[in-house]
Amino acid sequence: MAGGPLAQRRTAEVMRCAEILGIETEVLDIHDGELLPTLDNRKTITRLIRQWQADVVICHRPNDYHPDHRNVGMLVQDAAYMVTVPFFCPDTPYLNHNPVFMYFQDGFQKPNPFTADVVVGIDRVIDKKLAVVEALASQTLEGGCNGSHELWPSDEEGQAKRRQTVSERFERRFANTADRFRAKLSELYGDDQAQAIHYAEAFEICEYGSRPNPQRLRELFPFFGGEK
Repeated sequence: MAGGPLAQRRTAEVMRCAEILGIETEVLDIHDGELLPTLDNRKTITRLIRQWQADVVICHRPNDYHPDHRNVGMLVQDAAYMVTVPFFCPDTPYLNHNPVFMYFQDGFQKPNPFTADVVVGIDRVIDKKLAVVEALASQTLEGGCNGSHELWPSDEEGQAKRRQTVSERFERRFANTADRFRAKLSELYGDDQAQAIHYAEAFEICEYGSRPNPQRLRELFPFFGGEK
């Protein structure tokens, strides 16, 4: 599946994810594999961040295997300063305080590896996270643009097995993050609480946005423990 039918399906899946998570969502009308770091797109991202009055903005790092991932990382990175500039996109009120811009975790090493500046325990929402994985069926269960009918069987038993396989893969990913960055969890939550965390997500803070001190981090993430 590709083109318009896939776009409509992906949009419906994203809307379903928003229902599961209890959030608002918006999908921009840009074709898969065709996202470019243009001035128009930079203005779009800048306006959206301003409209949201964002405290935290999360995106891919600019080094990634997928061109859309790289380019959205560059767009958000370029907007990280411009959201506070009064005469850039003057039709949308500028922000008086720069948000904290953060990158998703990845395993790429060049030109620089990922740094876990913030690690968040997600045990209380792991069921929602895995439900969202399943709701994005065209991307996860069916293997995305490189998928095939072999990945998504036609029989119910095969489909149930595929759901379990994908769910367990993501569950292991979140568990591996908690184990890998246990020291950072201890720093943020305290030793006792950190040791009880089974699943986590990690983020790197972008240097071009606001650089939060420990107090500001605890304002943004009030479930962190006291300072050590």
